[in-house]
Formats: sequence, structure tokens, C-alpha cells
Amino acid sequence: MTPAGEPGRGTMHIGKPSVEGTHVGETQAAVIGGGPAGLVAALALAHAGVPTVLVARHDASRGHDCDGAAGNLADNRTTALLDSSVAMLDRLGIWDSCRGNAAPLRTLRIADDTRRLWRAPEVCFEAAEIGLEAFGWNIANAHLVSALWARTGDMPGLAHVNGEAQAIDIHNDSVTIRPTDGPPLRCRIVIGADGRNSICRAAAGISVTSRAIPQTALTFTLKHTRAHHDVSTEFHTEEGPFTLVPLPGLRSSLVCVVSTAAAQWLEALDGDTLDREIERRSHSILGKIRIEPGRGVFPLRVAIANRFAARRVALVGEAAHLLPPIGAQGLNLGLRDGFTLAGITAEIYRAHGDIGSDAVMTEYERRRRPDVASRGFAVDLLNRSLLSDFIGVQGLRGLGLYALSRIGPLRRTVMREGVAPRPRRHHQ
Repeated sequence: MTPAGEPGRGTMHIGKPSVEGTHVGETQAAVIGGGPAGLVAALALAHAGVPTVLVARHDASRGHDCDGAAGNLADNRTTALLDSSVAMLDRLGIWDSCRGNAAPLRTLRIADDTRRLWRAPEVCFEAAEIGLEAFGWNIANAHLVSALWARTGDMPGLAHVNGEAQAIDIHNDSVTIRPTDGPPLRCRIVIGADGRNSICRAAAGISVTSRAIPQTALTFTLKHTRAHHDVSTEFHTEEGPFTLVPLPGLRSSLVCVVSTAAAQWLEALDGDTLDREIERRSHSILGKIRIEPGRGVFPLRVAIANRFAARRVALVGEAAHLLPPIGAQGLNLGLRDGFTLAGITAEIYRAHGDIGSDAVMTEYERRRRPDVASRGFAVDLLNRSLLSDFIGVQGLRGLGLYALSRIGPLRRTVMREGVAPRPRRHHQ
């Protein structure tokens, strides 16, 4: 465990005996988990001036963390970083190292690929219409995580414990973390970025409302013969969205949400047969398709923590909320979690207050709950509307998309809110 930053108030120091006689490291904030949400939270806290320790296993020779699939180089998933998330990464000094591996999303196209009586009109959203170069940028998770880890090495005020948290003990005025490697660590606040099975959440006694969805997401990386022209196309089918998202060059990522039975059938396909099936489902808009090695299979689930913060533990990313991969909301919400928390704690820290107090927990909950709830509701509503055979629901979905295609002010409002939720901006 190596300290970073200048010595002074609240910086981590090693060698203070604990009551058990072992040596204890101390810091203000500790982040548990080395996926994208955890790394951004740790970097944002340190950047805001809050001494922080990141507790996550990291294999530098492989260039990723070992705590979660989001950081695994074998993981072929990508993340569509919305414009507001790109601005956060730029503020942390990370985006320049990411941009060369990312493709801009200048146009978002929605096409109804159902065979139902009422079909919605095709809708295209152009980033230029709201004054943006792009709605966001699509980047492989492996490239993103690699850039984030590289930045942790030179961020002042940020130290790294290369191990996992095996126990978290919460006290009235502090939290003690017991990592698998190294001495215990005492801090004022713990940021739980340790995924859907969060031990931080369990330690704080926070329950979760969760339900399975009868769908599975399959992820692929595709090579194709036609240019994507920076257009992301989402085909709406009766089983869920089929979304093609640009990558640099003649490559795209695909998230295919289907029924569990259809997912099993697609999983059994290989080689030219799978290539042809994906090309058929994409209506050959990208020409001939070849699927690169590796694919992901993820049964879908919705899970929302009943509190986002309690007892000196604040949750970010999938520890707080797990949503289907629809509308590029998941990781973008997690990044906003980290930046929001950094802003709150930095203000309290500068005022010499307790950054793990109940007041901080309450304020974090107040700021993040509306954003997560509204995004979760929108994602769930869209997904249910695709699965429903009720003609009234189909008609409402079609009417809503028709209104977006025809009413400019409405379309621009929806686009701006989708990229950056202005009423809930609380970044430092």
C-alpha cells in the first residue's frame, strides 16, 4: 500500500498501531472495486482533494482489474460514453488516452423491426441539432479500464491497495477495511463499487429490490464491409432491442436482447451460420458481417438498492443499480454517481467536516435517487412496450416515436436530457 500526494491533513499514513496490535493505514475515503465505476469514483475523489485509497486487485501485466467482468480484457463489451461522461473523463485527464480507441455517435437511429399491426415510424436523432459533435463515444471496456488504471498511477492523493476487501467493520466514527493483502485500513467513508453482489452493501445492511427479466443480452464485436458513418442503429424487435454501435474503422459492437430460448439458439450457432444470422437481423445495413472471437451472454435483471448510502457506506455503479443494457444508461449512471459523491465529500472535507456523516449519506441519496429512478423507469417502459402484445401499448409507443420525429422542440429536449440531465447536475 503506497501513499500518494503531499503529507497533510487527512492524507493516508501507514504504521499507526490498532487496538489489536497490528498496523493500520488511514485515509479519508476508500473505494472498493476496480471496474470503471470504482476507478472513476476514486479518481474523482482524489481530483477533488479528498485523500483516497482504492482497494482492488489489479494485474498490471494483463492491464485490467481482477475484481469484475467490466475490467476483464476477455470481456468484449463496449460502453457508449455519453457527452456528459466524456466531459467527466476529460476533467480527470483521461479522455485524451481514450479518444483514439473510441468512435463518435453522431446519429442515433431507431427502426421498428416488429411484425405487429401498429409499427412505429423510423426516428433519427442528430447530435448537431443540439450543438454537439457527438452524443457520445463508443469504446471497448478493456481500453477504458486500461486508461483509468494508468491514470490512477499518477493521480495525486490516490493510493492503491492491490487486493480485495474481505471484511468491512463499521464503527460510529469510522470504517475499518480488512483487505486480503496488507494491513487493515481505516477511513471515514467507504465507496462500494464492488458490483451486484456488493459486500459493502451487505455490511451497511442495505437491502435490494430485484427481479429477473425473461430476456438475455448477447454481445458481439463485428467486422463489416460497409461504413457505419458514425450512426448507431437500434432495431426494435418483439424480443428486445438489437443495437449496432460504431467502433473505429469498419467495426461495430452489437447488443442483441432476445428471449432466453432465442439466446440459447443463437449461442449454439457458430462460424458462417452465425455471421449470416446476424447479418439477416441487421438487414445488411453494414454489408457482409464477420463476428470477431469472443461473445458475452448476460441474463437480464433489474436491481435497485433501497438506499444508496447508509452507515458511512455510499454505493456507486452496479452495487447501487443494475439496469438492462438499453439506452446506454448503466455505466453512465455509475460515473455520475462517483462525480456527485466527489462533489459532496470535497465540500465537507474543505470545511473540516466528517465526510461519512449521516448528512452526507442523506445528500447523496437525495441527489442520485431521482436520476436513477427516472432512467430506470424509462428503460423499463421501453422494454415492456416492446414485449407487450397489447395493441394499445404498441400504439402509444408508435405515437411517442412519431411525435419525436415531427416535433422539433420535443425531440431536442429529449436529446439534451438523454445526454446530460441538467436539473440533476451536481458535479464539482
